[in-house]
Amino acid sequence: MNHVTGFACLRCGRFYTEKKMFKGCPDCAKRGKPSNVSVQYDYDALRKAFSVKKLKGRPATMWRYRELLPPDEDDIVTLGEGLTPLLPVQRLGARVGLPRLYVKDESRNATWSFKDRMCSSAVSVAKEFGASVITTSSSGNAGAATAAYAARAGKECVIFTLQRFPTAMKVGMAVYGTRLIACPTLLDRWRMVEKCVDEYGWYPTAGFTWPLIGSNPYGIDGYKTVAYEICEQMNWKAPDVVVVPVGAGDAFFGAWKGFNELRDFGIIDSVPRMVAAEVLGPIENAIRKGLDYVEEVPYRQSVGISVGMYISTYQALKTVVDSRGAARSASDDEMLGMQHALAASEGIYVECSSALSVAVAAKLTAEGVIRENETVVCFLTSSGLKDPDTSLRYLPDIPLIEPNLDALRDALEKTYGTQIKTPARV
Repeated sequence: MNHVTGFACLRCGRFYTEKKMFKGCPDCAKRGKPSNVSVQYDYDALRKAFSVKKLKGRPATMWRYRELLPPDEDDIVTLGEGLTPLLPVQRLGARVGLPRLYVKDESRNATWSFKDRMCSSAVSVAKEFGASVITTSSSGNAGAATAAYAARAGKECVIFTLQRFPTAMKVGMAVYGTRLIACPTLLDRWRMVEKCVDEYGWYPTAGFTWPLIGSNPYGIDGYKTVAYEICEQMNWKAPDVVVVPVGAGDAFFGAWKGFNELRDFGIIDSVPRMVAAEVLGPIENAIRKGLDYVEEVPYRQSVGISVGMYISTYQALKTVVDSRGAARSASDDEMLGMQHALAASEGIYVECSSALSVAVAAKLTAEGVIRENETVVCFLTSSGLKDPDTSLRYLPDIPLIEPNLDALRDALEKTYGTQIKTPARV
């Protein structure tokens, strides 16, 4: 693999030379403090292999930074993911008190979510390993991305899921020829992934252990490219604050790792504070209590289904602590309101879990945690078309009118609160 030397535990720091470590650090697991491991590289070799000057003329995908990612170039499995837009949102920014607010719109990826970065990197390594079957446990974005990249690599794919989940998500997995298998519970489907990894040698893209540690480390390194892109799009400067919707914290930690690599290479001068945007607040709870692990919090159903988790990971907690960042949660009403605000004021329609990042940025600005003069980037992780039924909650029924102007004026006023402005006659 590309300058890969092994793995290091994020908690205890122990170094491992194994090539396949999908269950985290065994030593920390024995001590009851589970932690993921992170891919380690020959960084002296990376400094020689990569430079900003080499980016000129390279394709507009995340693989423009190929020297800094695990797979060898010949094994890359790509659908053109990455180099997504970094968009200023000035109207919305003015509304929430952040004139320098930007969004990184990951809905532009091949399967409409940020998970494409993880799966492109993970499946590329699977190809290098000669894996026969790609697997994961998912009812959403990770499943769609896993299915697509397995198909692109010409690999069989089996995904363990639940019987009930949004139709768009089901189609987004099944259409790629994936074998979908339903299990009774979330833990059941994780256990099935683990059994197939252990007994059949199948290759996993996302996490499947309990307690949570996070996803495939090779896949997580795909998320480093979000940090690279943001800095490149900002003329090789880092923003002051980055806000990410966090469940298990894979993209959260991956981006933090990417910012740190650029600083260590001398490409950027500083790194941002990382903010975990949550639904149920397990990281926020751990920070408040001063814990060095993440404990379970009470569960409730939420419109933020992608990140509505009652527990998170050590990698996510560590990212907040190491970056001197913060963690904050938002309600369903706040997510739905921000989803509508992004669409209506900026023309960006994203999943409720994505709008969570902007909702939390607004809350922290009101609290004074984020300052008005700071440059803030919010991750928008997935398209709203993944779950359009949720958006229908705040959308009015379409009025049916007789085809005349009086009926039009009446419908616009009653349904939308809009009055037609008649132009002055000359």
